[in-house]
Amino acid sequence: MIVLGIETSCDETAAAVVTDAREIRADVVLSQLDDHTPYGGVVPEIAARAHLEHLDGLVRRAMAEAGVGFGDLDAIAATGGPGLIGGVIVGVMTAKAIAAARNLPFVAVNHLEGHALTARLTHDVAFPYLLLLVSGGHCQLLVVEGVGRYRRLGTTIDDAVGEAFDKTAKLLGLGYPGGPLVEQAAARARNPGRFALPRPLVGRPGCDFSFSGLKTAVRRHVEEVGALSGAGLSDADRDDLAAAFQATVAEVMADRCARAIARFKQDHPQGGALVVAGGVAANKTLRARLQTLADREAMPFVAPPLRLCTDNAAMIAWAGIERFRLGEQDPLSFAPRPRWPLDPSAAPVIGRAGVGSGVKA
Repeated sequence: MIVLGIETSCDETAAAVVTDAREIRADVVLSQLDDHTPYGGVVPEIAARAHLEHLDGLVRRAMAEAGVGFGDLDAIAATGGPGLIGGVIVGVMTAKAIAAARNLPFVAVNHLEGHALTARLTHDVAFPYLLLLVSGGHCQLLVVEGVGRYRRLGTTIDDAVGEAFDKTAKLLGLGYPGGPLVEQAAARARNPGRFALPRPLVGRPGCDFSFSGLKTAVRRHVEEVGALSGAGLSDADRDDLAAAFQATVAEVMADRCARAIARFKQDHPQGGALVVAGGVAANKTLRARLQTLADREAMPFVAPPLRLCTDNAAMIAWAGIERFRLGEQDPLSFAPRPRWPLDPSAAPVIGRAGVGSGVKA
């Protein structure tokens, strides 16, 4: 089975060709980083226009790299949501057009399910497993029981962790995107224990996350150090504060995951892997902390290759394969979705409206 995948949910335009033998024949990603950096974040209209301008060329490139024609494809899979709706529409309409012109099945993929199933593409992980899904817009702990079967154990009550990285980077004057820049600054720190930061919800019952207070604490340190020096933050200040923030995030994640593991083992005594996915899963400090936790709990730990942690179309093609071989496909009347929870039965979280309330997550 050969499937073309298309991903346009945020600020990466991507196309990939993947087989059911877990072979990634082509995986093409065009970053819009230069388009959005001047604004310090993703501008939805700019993102949608960039997808519209580049997607057709990326599809042609992916097909050429894979050495296949449209007649060789068994299906077309595209991100149907959640995400920035303008970009999602571009990807869905392109996939529908190809499917209609070539009389091919169309599969609308939940972007989060793409992340959730990536470990099965790269490591053939068996169900069930415990998933930590961390990105710029999402922060969740889920039990993955099968394709389309997700049970949420915890989510953020305010900000996603990727958003916290971006805002911390902005406070420190590091630039955008925040995740890689904070990690680079933390690696340069000479005194990583210099700043004390709060560990939100650590030691508390449940598996939810909170990062709003942590961002506020970073801002206060920035203001205090800047006022004391009279000249703002030095490079050493930035590096030490970035290291403190990153270490705090890793500790919070490990604590929340430990509680989720306890619940997972109660429901699934036969065991399963601990999997991390999403853009923030590329952070090496977080990976190391989760590896230590998994070793302690005698669980396999799986983290996809770095290039498959951030948004890509290979994961969308694979999720399409997982669904298509179960006999699932979508009509061409499918409507793109700005919100699409993996666990629709999960209760809304008490928090601000948006990502933290569980609307998108």
